[in-house]
Amino acid sequence: MSLTEYLGTLLQTGLGSLAAYLAAHVLLCLLPAFLIAGALAALVPKEAITKYLGRNSPKWISYPAAALGGFVLAVCSCTIMPLFASIYKKGAGLGPAITFLFVGPAVNILAISLTGVAIGMDIALARVVLSIIFGVAIGLIMARYFRKDDAEHDANTSAVDAFAQEARVPGRTWVFFALLLGILIAGTLQVGVLTNTYASFTLGSPATALATATDIAPPVHRLVRFQGWLDTIVPPDDSMGIEGVSVQGVFLIGLLASIGVTSWKGLTRIDEGYNNWTYWALGLITVTLIVASFSITVGAGGLTIGITGKLLAELLLIGAIWWLAVTKFETYEMQEWLWEVWRFVKQIMPLLIAGVFVAGMARALIPATWIQTVAGNNTVWSNLAGVLFGVFMYFPTLVEVPIAQTFLSLGMQRGPLLAYLLADPVLSLQSILITNTVIGRKKTGLYVVLITVFSTLAGLIFGWVFN
Repeated sequence: MSLTEYLGTLLQTGLGSLAAYLAAHVLLCLLPAFLIAGALAALVPKEAITKYLGRNSPKWISYPAAALGGFVLAVCSCTIMPLFASIYKKGAGLGPAITFLFVGPAVNILAISLTGVAIGMDIALARVVLSIIFGVAIGLIMARYFRKDDAEHDANTSAVDAFAQEARVPGRTWVFFALLLGILIAGTLQVGVLTNTYASFTLGSPATALATATDIAPPVHRLVRFQGWLDTIVPPDDSMGIEGVSVQGVFLIGLLASIGVTSWKGLTRIDEGYNNWTYWALGLITVTLIVASFSITVGAGGLTIGITGKLLAELLLIGAIWWLAVTKFETYEMQEWLWEVWRFVKQIMPLLIAGVFVAGMARALIPATWIQTVAGNNTVWSNLAGVLFGVFMYFPTLVEVPIAQTFLSLGMQRGPLLAYLLADPVLSLQSILITNTVIGRKKTGLYVVLITVFSTLAGLIFGWVFN
């Protein structure tokens, strides 16, 4: 194979993986997750969490608040460091601040949903549960070991309003959040009541169409040929974790691109008010979620469109969200929500697209024997290798998920994979350097050791239980 052919194969693999990823995971998984993250950031006051993180707050309050703070604030590995520095300098205790730093990226609603859909709910739940348990343990150890420094830090930080303010979350906000979460669950949960098809109809019959076709093939037959071409360009490969692209997926990718364009025009200056592009963006988001909920297959019998339980649930939930947004919220609240959603999209999607493309090419570049040799079994050294991957191969939150999917397809055991996912957001070289500037060299050194030990232990335990 010539260099040109080899580069062409890599490019095709990367683009094919990106297309399959966008069609399979972004629409009913990440799109609702972005809406939820925006709602949490805009509508839930940050003081509702940060006011409980003071050193003198009871441990049974401060540590759970720190552990759940990343979920409420929807923080990722890109934003956890400045938030950690801010709450620590404003008077948060060392223990709760460290717990917040470690757990935050793992309980990010975006990370939870994407990990569950792309890799498996066992990894997603283990990532959340073990990160909370070990994050609290690390925080308690740090607070205990550096209790004198922590007391001095508490004395030197004057009372800050952020930890004293009262913050109440209105009931309508929790209902709104629950409906958005319902959209995510309805779109991704694989249970019969949602995935079953309750009615269907078929358009055209390719066999009959071929018999009566003249020079131009009928539309349905063209779709059949187009699906065959897609299967050639992006062939599904379950052993490598590569999903194919359907005709429906191509249409949805087109809708996704349209959402991007209209959102750029309609949401960038949403604080100045709505415009026509805003309504187009919201309309396209609604249409995309609905279209993605249909069951559409192209086969020998023609184009079959199925009415699924998922579709019925999405229609009901989307209608309720529209009604609640129009009748129960002020205009400025919805503007803040949409602005936060757009901020998350601009921050994460370019990195995600680049990461998925690189991960796709990595499947063709990295020999599976390398991964199998280093992390192909569930030992202490294999799990430690997973942690070291997180140190030297840092990827922002969500980007590490397709990278992890690639590792898994190349033979990495699920234990070391979990160790990598726990360590990657908070144990990268740049994160270590930033943490050092906030809490000092000694505290950072112990923090790194504890994360390494606990992440390795988490992977080992998970591998023992589930392998």
